[in-house]
Amino acid sequence: MKTIRVRAEYKAFQEKLDYFIQNFETEGTPFGNQKRNALRLFKLNDFEVNIKSFKIPNLVNQIAYNFFRKSKAQRSYEYGLELKKRGIGTPEPIAFYEFKTLLLFKKSYYLSEQVDCDLTYRELTHDFNYPDYDTILRAFTRFTYQLHEKGIKFLDHSPGNTLIKKVDDGYQFFLVDLNRMEFKHMSFEDRIKNFDRLTIHKSMVEVMSDEYAKVSGEDYNKIVTLMWDATEAFQAKHHRKQRIKKRLRFWRR
Repeated sequence: MKTIRVRAEYKAFQEKLDYFIQNFETEGTPFGNQKRNALRLFKLNDFEVNIKSFKIPNLVNQIAYNFFRKSKAQRSYEYGLELKKRGIGTPEPIAFYEFKTLLLFKKSYYLSEQVDCDLTYRELTHDFNYPDYDTILRAFTRFTYQLHEKGIKFLDHSPGNTLIKKVDDGYQFFLVDLNRMEFKHMSFEDRIKNFDRLTIHKSMVEVMSDEYAKVSGEDYNKIVTLMWDATEAFQAKHHRKQRIKKRLRFWRR
């Protein structure tokens, strides 16, 4: 069994999209990090289609996605449309495909237009001499503030998930990896905690806190304290998880 939803604007290309999915493993150009999910690019007329193939979930989630929960591909597609509706940058959603048996959920794919960016937020965490560094970091902070103002809580707001493109009047930002998102009013504390995954560098936290204070009208000292506390708490939790994984790998040998 399969479920296919293609956005109306791309219906004319459905036969070609079907072909891409059918031949995903053997055609297309591998793109980006392939560790968790496979990404490939396919040429379609004058643009490229970015296809994300989600790995088959564990048995519990195969049942959950088949009967109770929306798949990652469906959520990515629907959240992408919602972001566009709210005026937030993300690669143009095209379609999603799902494949199931009678009882179990199997493969799924999310298709979007490829965005050629100049950098991601990740580069800012490694190269403090990147051209226009302070301007980009502050523009990114204003972009995050706009997310919050529009009731968007991006749960995977991490270094690799915002594409940055230089344009004539500044920078454009595009969210990717969209399957974990909430649309709701965010408290001040929730907003500041939403920065916790972005960096380990206090200097970046200070700049983002300064810019967030300017656009929100909130107190800088309050923001920087909350943001740095949230950052340290996330890092401590992350390192705890890594230590546990390391021990488990050791005992499995």
